[in-house]
Amino acid sequence: MPSDPLVPIDLGLLSPVTVGHDALVSDSFVLSALVRAECALVAAYEEVGVAPREARRDIDHTFGIDEKYGNPAAGLEVDRLITESVSGGNPVIPLVGMLKAQVTAEHRAWIHRGATSQDILDTALMIVARRAMDQVRSSLRIAGEWARHLAVTHADDVSAARTLTQHAVPTTLGARAATWARGIERASRRLENLEYPAQLGGAGGTLASFVEITGSEETAAALPAAFARALDLDAPDAPWHVTRWPITELGDALVQAIDALGKVAGDVATLSRTEIGEVSEGVGGGSSAMPQKQNPAEAVLIRSAALRAPQLGATLHLAASLAVDERPDGAWHAEWPTLRELLRLALGATRHAASMLAHLRVDSAAAETNAGLTGGRLVSERLRGVLVPLIGAERFAALLAGDADLAGALKTMPEAAGLDVDALLDPRAYVGLAPWMARAGAGAAQDRRDHTRPDADEDGVER
Repeated sequence: MPSDPLVPIDLGLLSPVTVGHDALVSDSFVLSALVRAECALVAAYEEVGVAPREARRDIDHTFGIDEKYGNPAAGLEVDRLITESVSGGNPVIPLVGMLKAQVTAEHRAWIHRGATSQDILDTALMIVARRAMDQVRSSLRIAGEWARHLAVTHADDVSAARTLTQHAVPTTLGARAATWARGIERASRRLENLEYPAQLGGAGGTLASFVEITGSEETAAALPAAFARALDLDAPDAPWHVTRWPITELGDALVQAIDALGKVAGDVATLSRTEIGEVSEGVGGGSSAMPQKQNPAEAVLIRSAALRAPQLGATLHLAASLAVDERPDGAWHAEWPTLRELLRLALGATRHAASMLAHLRVDSAAAETNAGLTGGRLVSERLRGVLVPLIGAERFAALLAGDADLAGALKTMPEAAGLDVDALLDPRAYVGLAPWMARAGAGAAQDRRDHTRPDADEDGVER
């Protein structure tokens, strides 16, 4: 088979969780963001009164920036750009030459003027991240609303809480769903507070080139904010070439979001086991060999993302800690595919989570049956407080350990005379604050949804 370096190596064949949801982080979108960043620098020069308006108009028109649906990267020789990126270590170096070649001689000097490759590439990554995060936040919000809907709907439906894989005490299905919702909502709030600063510092982060070009320290100092405005990014308080908090904070927030979804997916996968059957996914899940199976396919895909995400977040931190001197040597380069893959996983995992929770089938009857499998021993914590004073700790332990019907044994026990045994063993009477916790925190969601079943298409996204 021929070895062609330009043949795509990842179309999603081995990453089904991301298939159909990763266009916002594709190479073509990154390339478009790079061109937009170069054009925005010209716009910033024009805003601070340095570049002529005609230069901005000419360059914006050349690359379709002035068109609503223009593709700034159209006409670029992508294969050549990729190949030539190797010698300089990044794609901006050959890109600048290609862009200049398309601009009229009168105005091409404004392309990349005073900037360094990292200014453009970091800014492009922020453009890509901000656009992708709009979709991630939307999908995560919908997943959280569905979790809240499940919490309120099943607030009083009894279920066995499990600790270290075993039945522990009674809880409710709604309390479990509320746990999902709280994790998702906390992650959502963190995503809302992220910043996406533009990058503009020049070769060594001193902005010396911009002072030289503008002829004024004040004008040069105003240029990064103008650059950010042109791209709808946040204005940086200083160059962050080797202070990588925009990348690490973004990575941490993404890992937290995927972690929260991984918890949901893990519970769904467990509770959908044949012998448990308390939930099931409403779409997909076929088997190639066993036609009777209905696999929790979306939970499996989300879990695959949750297993991959923490290592990617750790790589971003390692790269940040190794960003030496005033420009990183390799650490910066390691961030590009790592951040893109983390965004890619988040795009896929959040969409699958919205879909999974939108279509989740809950079997309250199965949950109640499972809660009664141990013949009342699920409330042994409660029984201990009632029975130990009557029969002693040793007899109580022997009673629980025996195979005898617990209710029958208690009803024939003289010391238990006068006790309402059936009420004492009823798991619904020992759920504590679980129903309250299921409903708590639902006020904000109620304002948006009024806890009616939200409309959603087959992906769980609102119509």
